[in-house]
Amino acid sequence: MAEDQSKTAGPDLTRGVECGAIPDGGKLLGHVGEAQVLVVRVGAEFFAVDAFCTHYHGPLADGLVADGALRCPWHHACFDLRTGEALRPPAFGPLACWSVEQRNGRIFVREQRKSAATAPRALGGAPERIVIVGGGAAGFAAAEKLRREHYQGSIVMLSDDDAPPVDRPNLSKDYLAGSAPEEWVPLQPEQFYAESGIDLRLKANVTALDPQRREVILCDGGSVPYDRLLLATGAEPVRLPISGADRPHVHALRSFSDCQAIIAAAGAARRAVVIGASFIGLEAAAALRARKIEVHVVAPEARPMERILGPEMGDFIRALHEEHGVVFHLEEKPAAIEDRQVILESGKKLDADLVILGVGVRPRTQLAEAAGLRVDRGVTVDAYLETSAPGVFAAGDIARWPDPHGGAPIRVEHWVVAERQGQTAALNMLGRRQQYAAVPFFWSQHYDVPINYVGHAENWDDLTIEGDIRAKDCLLRFNRNGRALAVASIFRDLESLKAELAMERDS
Repeated sequence: MAEDQSKTAGPDLTRGVECGAIPDGGKLLGHVGEAQVLVVRVGAEFFAVDAFCTHYHGPLADGLVADGALRCPWHHACFDLRTGEALRPPAFGPLACWSVEQRNGRIFVREQRKSAATAPRALGGAPERIVIVGGGAAGFAAAEKLRREHYQGSIVMLSDDDAPPVDRPNLSKDYLAGSAPEEWVPLQPEQFYAESGIDLRLKANVTALDPQRREVILCDGGSVPYDRLLLATGAEPVRLPISGADRPHVHALRSFSDCQAIIAAAGAARRAVVIGASFIGLEAAAALRARKIEVHVVAPEARPMERILGPEMGDFIRALHEEHGVVFHLEEKPAAIEDRQVILESGKKLDADLVILGVGVRPRTQLAEAAGLRVDRGVTVDAYLETSAPGVFAAGDIARWPDPHGGAPIRVEHWVVAERQGQTAALNMLGRRQQYAAVPFFWSQHYDVPINYVGHAENWDDLTIEGDIRAKDCLLRFNRNGRALAVASIFRDLESLKAELAMERDS
């Protein structure tokens, strides 16, 4: 998904441009030498920053300027225009910044500024020991944020995975399809953790929590003390209670090792059956088609994704996959899995060298429940992401928090939500008392079609469609009582960003 940056575009900014050429809130793409640079105007001030997002190199010239920050059109990362700092995931790396000079009604972009070391904030009363249980999006984002905030205490991250934190969305998209190299998968190189003073312990199986003694108990009988604890245990794939679901050619897709096992199996596979028309299931179907494997999708619903995106988008997604050769078996359920076949309840038999389970996930709340924390379809947290046990926070797929945008408590299983919650939890473990108020966001990729979704609408009473879904140019608003709870879009990136901003300001 990287932009081609081999050729420069726009004017040579070192030669200057008229101030009037850039309106307030506007942007101008140009270059300084071989570097693409974006000039942004906010009132009478001009800023010059990298033209591409540090996440997946999204074109920031197509983004949104608001509140002194620049938002990426692709996956809604956000950067401070003054410092270049990544304010919101999924980006963590800062943008480079250039010096700007105004003279005689013109602006000139000069040399790239050295990264200014941010002044350490006062951390009076900060805990000495922070433990993070979980090595996914929320856990990584929390650890990274703690160090970026100049926290000097101990950070221990306990992960039961065998790999450091990875970019999980890539596992069902480009990496699985074979179009992204393996070096794109880790969120940071292994040395990042040692260099940052983060004690990352892989294959660390936590068996219990003791909130009274403030200890985490490990399977080997050892314990890790904490002053603040973040539970970020995530979710685990649902396993089907049918015969053959544990056969070697049947795979779930959650971890890096899951993805590697599927890729290895795909090398000799001719036919695959994907059970479940979830986002993960359908992204996996698209990735397997990119590898020239025949794919059949089995799902109980009449339309894929109808419950989340509505009937019109569901019909479009089905047609899109069918155009690429996917065969659907809707309103069907698997009854059994044999060595080379999936048998449906209707009696139909589908040949399968490879089976992918995409039937959803369940939050891993067992540790919280056993420790006596309040659990209600997830680990219950307050607006600051603190659980019912003082000093214990939860973030990511397990957290059920009071949604300031929709009213009722919600739990959301999306990557960017987990990362943003991890960052907020980090600040609150340092005593900042920052409410979590970010609008939920996720994206899905099907072949060359991206679907962006902001907000959260478990149910709605009105669905309005702007544009043409079939033409891949649309924006859908999911409304209840006249208020937009969520917006889904295809190639309406700027409108998606504006909808997110409106929801933020409406809370």
